Amino acid sequence: MEITEIKFRRFPAQGRLRALVSVTFDGVFAVHDIKVIAGDDHLFLAMPARRAQDGRYHDIVHPVGPLVRQQLERQVLAEYRRLTAPHAV
Repeated sequence: MEITEIKFRRFPAQGRLRALVSVTFDGVFAVHDIKVIAGDDHLFLAMPARRAQDGRYHDIVHPVGPLVRQQLERQVLAEYRRLTAPHAV
């Protein structure tokens, strides 16, 4: 599957949440509410999740396998950095 669109709804740098992202694959399948999170030393993605009755969160959509996750993170975070760079408008 190829990522064909990345759409951001950015948030101010308050707390760890940096943006909510929608990603479209092959122009036919979209995943909404992927979060860009600021970790202690790097940015990472958190997949859409639902809270269970026991209070824990469980991903409702996620990449299967580390290579797909790495590709998704690499592309989304590269676009996030491009859009939030000081010279970006």
